[in-house]
Amino acid sequence: MSESRRALVLEDIDKVWVEYDRSTDTLNIIFGEGSEEADEAILTESDVGYRIKEGRVIGITIYNFMKRLGIEL
Repeated sequence: MSESRRALVLEDIDKVWVEYDRSTDTLNIIFGEGSEEADEAILTESDVGYRIKEGRVIGITIYNFMKRLGIEL
């Protein structure tokens, strides 16, 4: 696996919370209880953020969500 790519674990898919914030046009997907603090945050070139705790993805944030879908707010 290249240095820019690595495998992460996605757990607690039975406990998923999805929240859209219209004022910032962001979609947040939270796995688990939602109260965990991340050890690490990664922002990709495509403006998708990942929050990671001990190698597990605990949250994903998609920026400019509606714009990506071609929907103007």
